[in-house]
This record gives sequence, structure tokens and C-alpha cells, in this order.
Amino acid sequence: QGQLVESGGGSVQAGGSLSLACVSSVHISLSTCMAWFRQASGEEPEGVAVLIRPGGGAYYGDSVRGRFTISQDNAKNTVYLHMNRLKPEDTAMYYCATGATGCDPAHLSHPERFPYWGRGTQVTVSS
Repeated sequence: QGQLVESGGGSVQAGGSLSLACVSSVHISLSTCMAWFRQASGEEPEGVAVLIRPGGGAYYGDSVRGRFTISQDNAKNTVYLHMNRLKPEDTAMYYCATGATGCDPAHLSHPERFPYWGRGTQVTVSS
């Protein structure tokens, strides 16, 4: 069935950078849309970015566009989230997800479209 494993979370000061990685063992035919979501304590999940595999087209949530970049290394079955100019409001648990049918900006608002999820990695940004 495959799984997703995130890494790279941690604590950073506002204005700093972090890069997250998601290693996927989900079959490539089921993982043509890779996504990052985040969930802050007491909040609903928020779509951060989605990536079309293998073409590489990407879409971003409004709150991160211009600061975050999603990328892939298909040889390593890994998707990355490079986060720059971090803000305290970026503090959340970050999850990797895949398995959706299709891949377009609307997927950012529909986490239920993704049947495969990792366990998450915590990002904490201090002011």
C-alpha cells in the first residue's frame, strides 16, 4: 500500500528557513499528485502546496506563495518543501499527502481527496 515519511521539521526564528522532505513508497501510479498540508493547534488543515508528478507543475496556498517552494527528486521518490522567510503563523504540524485523482489548485482546499498521509513533522517559528 505504501507510506509517506516526513522529516526536516524543527524550531527556527522568524525570517529563517527550513526544508522538509517526504519520502514516498506509494506506487507512482497512485502518487501523481503530491501535497503538503499543515495544521496548527485547534485549526483546520490548510493546503500549503501541491505538485504534479512527474511534470513538476505546482500550486500554492495564498499564505505561502512566494515564500515556499515544492520540488521533487523522482529518483529518490522524495518531495521537498523549502520554506523561506518563515513567520510565527507558519507554526504547525506539516503533513505530506498523496493518492488524489487529478491535481489542481482546488486540491489545496480538499484534504479529503488524499487517501495517503504521513505522520507529520512539527515546524515551530518563534518571533
